[in-house]
Amino acid sequence: MSAPTTTPTNPSTNHKYQLRPDLQRIADWITPGASVLDLGCGDGVLLAWLAANKQARGIGVEIDVDSVTACIEKGINVIHSDLESGLTHFEDGSFDFVVLSLTIQAMHNVEGILREMLRVGRIGLVTFPNFGYWENRWQILIGRMPVSETIPYQWYDTPNIHFCTLNDFDQLLATLGMRNTARVVLNEGHEISLLPNLRGSLAVVRFEAL
Repeated sequence: MSAPTTTPTNPSTNHKYQLRPDLQRIADWITPGASVLDLGCGDGVLLAWLAANKQARGIGVEIDVDSVTACIEKGINVIHSDLESGLTHFEDGSFDFVVLSLTIQAMHNVEGILREMLRVGRIGLVTFPNFGYWENRWQILIGRMPVSETIPYQWYDTPNIHFCTLNDFDQLLATLGMRNTARVVLNEGHEISLLPNLRGSLAVVRFEAL
């Protein structure tokens, strides 16, 4: 892994960036002027939107070189680093919010990254595929590994190594001395309130220390 490098620039102040539904829910929870760390930030669209619309001060962490380049082109402060190595280059309590979207299921050390999120930040925001979604259950029932909108890979080429249901994630938070303080469950971008663990394919969770 290459040594972490930062690229300080001035984020664009335009409003052209369109967010995925789960990222929009995250953005809604972030307060104006907050400091935000986006882990596995991809092309930096969330941080760019937050800078333009909520004057948030953000830093991204991303391992993919092309995505790092896309962040720089948007004027996003970005660190080229592997999340599996931890967040040791950030001090305790450095951020108001720490975001991890559609990444936790691909990480080896899930407990470690959740602990690190609340070490360097006050509030954690996570999105992940809900393995309890009825289509996933049905595909397993008929003898197939699930493939869906939120789990789009075949079993032999998937980067995902850990799947969980909504209840599993809440139980893990409790085990780590954390608590779910808000949750939105989505299916094809629409919020699901009735039987979310069965009818929702994607969870957006805000969590804090007990």
